[in-house]
Amino acid sequence: METTRPTEDWNNPPVQREENKKVVAGILGILVGALGVHKFYLGYTKEGIIQILLNLACGLGSLIGLIEGIIYLVKTDEEFYQTYQVGRKPWF
Repeated sequence: METTRPTEDWNNPPVQREENKKVVAGILGILVGALGVHKFYLGYTKEGIIQILLNLACGLGSLIGLIEGIIYLVKTDEEFYQTYQVGRKPWF
């Protein structure tokens, strides 16, 4: 027969969770989205460079940054964290 040990919550360190970057990424997307700063902030280097190139080529980077900034801010903290920080969804 297997015995179970009581859990000792006081002895278990809390699970470290990465900081939720939702508000900062959203504001960066709205204010300087054309430069892809919000992408770099979230760790999406390749997508940040693509956004800069899109802005230089046709000005589309500004619109994408604005839209993404708004999307980031309207998501719940948990949705944002799971989608963009854990799931690493690079666009919209």
